[in-house]
Parts: sequence; structure tokens; C-alpha cells
Amino acid sequence: MKTRGEVGLAFQGFEWLIVVAVLLILFLWGPERLPKIAKAFGQAKKEFEKASKEATSLEEHGKTVQSSEVGSLPDEKLLEVAKTLGISTEGKSREALVQEIKARLAST
Repeated sequence: MKTRGEVGLAFQGFEWLIVVAVLLILFLWGPERLPKIAKAFGQAKKEFEKASKEATSLEEHGKTVQSSEVGSLPDEKLLEVAKTLGISTEGKSREALVQEIKARLAST
């Protein structure tokens, strides 16, 4: 019998869901496929972190660009800044894109 304040190692609430999920995966796909599944989850997590880090760096780059620097950016960086600011680039000339970026930077 446990006394008041004694901590047990019993599973509670959310832990049971994890245990059931692992057992279900083992029964459905077998233990030989478990490492492959874990590897796939790890790769997906790595790709997600890479994409979120890249999006954050592009966002920061877009915020640090001054409107006077926009015209001197290479085409590739100009497109990145435009996409970061949510500006559609389809069918626009470089000059029109520069003007729209400058206007958006001036309004923020």
C-alpha cells in the first residue's frame, strides 16, 4: 500500500496513449520495420527544422534590407525578399518589383 506523497511508476493519461501507439505499430508493421519508421520520422523532423530555420533567416534578411539597397540586390535575392514580404513576382519587371518592395518596406 502506498503512503501519501509516495510516487509510483504507474502510467497515467498521455503515457498510455504512447504505449498503445508503440504496441500498435509493432503489431501492424512488425519489429523489423520499426527502425525504418523511426528513421523516416527523424528525417522528416530534420527537414522541417531546416525549412523553418531557412524561413526565419529569409524573414530576417527581408527585415534588414533597406529600401535604398533594394535596387542593387541580385535578381535571386530580390525574388527572395519579395516572397518574404508576400509580394507576387509573376509577370512583373525588375523595376516594378523594386518599386513594390520599396513601397512595402516604407509602409512597415
